[in-house]
Amino acid sequence: MAGKFVTFEGGEGAGKSTQIRRLAERLTASGREAVVTREPGGTPTAEAIRRFLLSGAVKLGAAEEAVLFAAARADHVDRVIRPALAAGRWVLSDRFADSTRAYQGATGGADADLLDALDRVAVGRTRPDLTIVLDIPAEAGLARAGDRRTRGGESPDRFERDDVATHEARRRAFLAIAEREPDRCVVVDAAASEEAVAEAVWRAVSTRLLNEAA
Repeated sequence: MAGKFVTFEGGEGAGKSTQIRRLAERLTASGREAVVTREPGGTPTAEAIRRFLLSGAVKLGAAEEAVLFAAARADHVDRVIRPALAAGRWVLSDRFADSTRAYQGATGGADADLLDALDRVAVGRTRPDLTIVLDIPAEAGLARAGDRRTRGGESPDRFERDDVATHEARRRAFLAIAEREPDRCVVVDAAASEEAVAEAVWRAVSTRLLNEAA
């Protein structure tokens, strides 16, 4: 069976990691091997870049952040995503290039031509077959993320510390991407129950990639 590349996008607290786990379990049950990964991250080099960027220890401009995200993405694509797809595995990624468009582009002000050029280098032709945009109002998503951090004893990262208006602008950016690319993107209401969201994700995967009814 051919491998497929599915990315999950959305704001903080949208439930991406939970829904990726549930989709991976369902794919495995159907006899398909799923590789679960994330951005920035997925390789030792990319994880090191992730720690640096999310720490906020050094203040960078949006363009500089985009370059570092692209470096992490290039390593991720070369070492994890392309080999897995070539081996017939499904790749499920928590974030991909759309997040750079929303975070560094829409709210950071990084030039669109720069982001296009970085995509050509880091991504090339390795584009998602399907992107699930988990949509939730920013305030509700941040509340969820805060609860998760409290339970885990974690501190908010550099991007989570931004104000609600900035997070809401990112939400609008993800929705705009989905509107521009309806053949690739499906928007799912992430404010619904975990079970309802999982069923909506499976319907999208079934109809778009498996050519069968959910």
